[in-house]
Amino acid sequence: MFLTPLQTLIMILAVALGCQLMRFLPFILFPEGKEIPGTVLYLGRVLPPAMIGFLVIYCIKGVSLLNSPHGIPEFSSLAVVFLLQHLRGNVMLSIAGGTAFYMFLMQAVFV
Repeated sequence: MFLTPLQTLIMILAVALGCQLMRFLPFILFPEGKEIPGTVLYLGRVLPPAMIGFLVIYCIKGVSLLNSPHGIPEFSSLAVVFLLQHLRGNVMLSIAGGTAFYMFLMQAVFV
């Protein structure tokens, strides 16, 4: 698909405007002196763990417990993530550690 320079410019401006709108919208809707609605506070408290749960389920949904390696790399990596999160409380360390452990298992152990 070929776009003219004007179409390309319009597309870039539309994406830039949409990006800036998404960045400014929370400050417009909830200014500093205004009280944040209870629904927004509730969603801010429950959505992050819910999304992590959905991601975990999505990541292990295709794991076959009947076929080799029987889900050992996935579930042991999940255990590493939970252990690192419990011990250190650092999300980035937990994600990086679990990913590195999974990649090690898949590249070196379960070849």
